[in-house]
Amino acid sequence: MDNNGQKYFTPIDFVLFALLLVASIAIGLYHALSGGRQKTTQEFLLADRSMKCLPLSLSLMATFQSAVAVVGTPAEVYTNGTQYWFIGCSYILGLLIPAHIFIPVFYRLHLNSAYQYLELRFSKVVRICGTVTFIFQMVIYMGVGVYTPALALNAVTGFHLWGAVLATGLVCTVYTALGGLKAVIWTDVFQTVVMFAGQLAVIIVGVQKAGGLSEVWRKVTEGDRISGIDLNPDPTVRHTFWTLAFGGVFLLLSLYGVNQAQVQRYLSSRTEKEAVMSCYMVFPCLQVALALSCLMGLVMFACYGHNNPIQKQYVYSKDQMVLYFVMDMLQDLPGLPGLFVACLFSASLSTISSAFNSLATVTMEDLIKPYYPSMTDARATLLSKALAFLYGLVCLVMAYAIHMLKSSVLQVALSIFGMVGGPLLGLFCLGIFFRWANSTGAVTGLAAGLVMAFWVGIGGFVAQMSSTIHPENFTDSGATANRTVASVTILTSITDEPSKSVGLHGFYSLSYMWYSAFNSSIVVLVGLLVSLITGPTKKDNLNADTVYPLVDRMQSVLQMLLKPKLFCDPTLDAEQITTHHEQINGYGKPERNTGTEEERKTFLPLSQRSYLEQETSV
Repeated sequence: MDNNGQKYFTPIDFVLFALLLVASIAIGLYHALSGGRQKTTQEFLLADRSMKCLPLSLSLMATFQSAVAVVGTPAEVYTNGTQYWFIGCSYILGLLIPAHIFIPVFYRLHLNSAYQYLELRFSKVVRICGTVTFIFQMVIYMGVGVYTPALALNAVTGFHLWGAVLATGLVCTVYTALGGLKAVIWTDVFQTVVMFAGQLAVIIVGVQKAGGLSEVWRKVTEGDRISGIDLNPDPTVRHTFWTLAFGGVFLLLSLYGVNQAQVQRYLSSRTEKEAVMSCYMVFPCLQVALALSCLMGLVMFACYGHNNPIQKQYVYSKDQMVLYFVMDMLQDLPGLPGLFVACLFSASLSTISSAFNSLATVTMEDLIKPYYPSMTDARATLLSKALAFLYGLVCLVMAYAIHMLKSSVLQVALSIFGMVGGPLLGLFCLGIFFRWANSTGAVTGLAAGLVMAFWVGIGGFVAQMSSTIHPENFTDSGATANRTVASVTILTSITDEPSKSVGLHGFYSLSYMWYSAFNSSIVVLVGLLVSLITGPTKKDNLNADTVYPLVDRMQSVLQMLLKPKLFCDPTLDAEQITTHHEQINGYGKPERNTGTEEERKTFLPLSQRSYLEQETSV
């Protein structure tokens, strides 16, 4: 440790950090040289559809548990208390809905890319629009995901900035390009274990140095860091129970419902049941990750209180505090700082490698294969590997661009990534839940959603930067305000509650947790309106497998609620109740048991008719 409070790695720390990188590459080499040796696009891009639910669930969790979240969530809890913990409530619906709606629809269509769905449901134009939007989203975030932890590490430990950037980017590129999705998934499993181990080590040592669990609890309660349930309905308040538990649902849906990186994992499972189970198993994994991050924030407060390292100018932003805390607490335990840095970069590696693989997939399946249908599978596989390598180089270029644009634009990049997820969610919801939505409505709705997202997001950012900033939010080094906006990693901004705003400025003050809900709603509303004006999609032109029968299900439930006496009448036997239930759903028993097979199908609802036809063909 020098006079400026900066701490440095010991040789053991460097060895542990290097071992993480070597192990990640080794996993990629193993899968490149074993099994089918990644010789087909099915194996390279979809792991030969052979993955089990346990590694899938850990990979699903690791994909968006990025390094930004590992350093951001503890800093949020340290600064503003445990209100953010309530985002765990959103995990329930945020994972149940994908498990029972999105996964069955995508899996039964035997897709390779999530955006193939958009062509089956709408048109090739909608598919290309969705693909290009996703590529724009992920390319920006790749640079952010690599640069952010490297910058924090450089500021606190003196670790070479571009050495960390190159190490992360090149390692990801090598094992993703060599081992494909299977290597990415199993590397995620390894990196998840390292991530949890690093966080646990820091928490245990921090609790011990703070005087034990009882002392930690006393300090955080006296410091007012244990938050109650805030039921304030104001959507401009950054964190309340409503913004976290309900606004967070839409954020989770944009991540675990329709994002290519996650959909690709669902499609790689052996069966639809295992895909659904992997989604269920993500819930406890996310809860453990959230609990560890929040506990670390509380332990940080117990150790430092209000006398934080920023006041001593050891670090220049709250995002750097986690690494400073780690180096400070573990400086007498050689190897443990290296373990946590390995944990931090594990989160970064898992996110970036998933981005590489998903980008290579959508580029190959949506932008190249449709125009070169005669391409051999061997050539397509080789091209997919080249694309993964190319996106690795693009990641490094984006990291350099973000470095040149400085921290304020880094915040803009994070907000752009969060804003794009909402419109994409709205586009898929428009197709899955509304039969009458057409291609024109889909394109118009997506455009409207993106315009609104950028208007609100960038307008809010400019309004925040132009408003009066308290002096304590700056340092002599010229660091900008500690306010960040939405990111895919569910990173929270590290600020105090904003002051009340009115008019257009109040509109710009919308909590980032409502971004996905707001933007996706714009896409759906505009898409439905334009579809009705231009002519709704006719049933004859609709692929029934691309639609979830939400209206039919709701109608059935309403009919049951409107006639509760029928289902509670003790004088009716089970056969009579079943017969009536069939008749109110449009496929009464007499019609279903008479006539030819084709005639009987016409009495079934569209979704069931499609399923019956699929079973018959098999």
